[in-house]
Amino acid sequence: MTKLYIAVPCYNEEEVLPDSSARLFDRMNRLIDGGMITPDSRIVFIDDGSTDRTWELIEKLHAHHPMFCGIKLSRNRGHQNALMAGLMTLKDEADAVISIDADLQDDIEVFDEMLCKLDEGCDVVYGVRSKRDTDTFFKRFTAEGYYKILEKMGAKVIFNHADFRLMSRRALQAFAQYGEVNLFLRGMVPLVGYRSDIVTYERSERLAGESKYPLKKMLSLAWEGITSLSTKPIKFVTRLGLIIFLISIVMLLYFFIRFLCGATVTGWASLAVSIWAIGGLQLLAIGIIGEYIGKIYLETKRRPRYIIETYLKD
Repeated sequence: MTKLYIAVPCYNEEEVLPDSSARLFDRMNRLIDGGMITPDSRIVFIDDGSTDRTWELIEKLHAHHPMFCGIKLSRNRGHQNALMAGLMTLKDEADAVISIDADLQDDIEVFDEMLCKLDEGCDVVYGVRSKRDTDTFFKRFTAEGYYKILEKMGAKVIFNHADFRLMSRRALQAFAQYGEVNLFLRGMVPLVGYRSDIVTYERSERLAGESKYPLKKMLSLAWEGITSLSTKPIKFVTRLGLIIFLISIVMLLYFFIRFLCGATVTGWASLAVSIWAIGGLQLLAIGIIGEYIGKIYLETKRRPRYIIETYLKD
């Protein structure tokens, strides 16, 4: 049997926590009764500096039953850091850890499928959405396009996979060697390279409350993923600069020939457009390079990705 821990990052989840905790508790008990996991398996909520009653509810759950545990971060560090805190805290305590969001839009009924694949020798099992019918057209179009862009840039990501996955103790201990501050877990986990597989499921509607990933945060995470996993944007800037330089040489020859032919034109419009176009491209290039320099700056500081204030366990 497997000693299984469920890592659940939470940020202002007081509305959804009572229902999701009850469903997870029931699911874990069914797995225990079925002989798939050990009775000392646990559900661990990671409070990412919530400002509502989330931590208070976690404390009550822990007092009610030892299956519920809680990790409280000293302040809000973001979903990826909160999840990393949970995984790294639990890596030496469990045989396997399943990460899942508190809203339980991901299907907890595939836990047994994941455990079966673990028994077959897989160290990582990815939960992959079979379809995106619950998403709006805009979200579905942008999400699928984003995965394709990452793939084109050479980043190995699992299509239609977020952060719902099972990782064995061996995979977690190997993953602990990745010490970067800029986290994009769904792109970093495949880098471990151990045997992996997928399980498919249909994503359901959120139980209650509002999504903690509005468009702004989704765009930020998308850009984090691109710049954390690929240097192709910088290579693109280099190629763009070379192309513009070659075009400028051709234009210089063209205007020189026009001058020799006596067909000189004032050209104020073309000159103005050229200045604005080149200026914009230069600012874009500086901005992209600046993003990478900023990441280097953060990495060299070696600041902690999170600080655990409290760990409620047995």
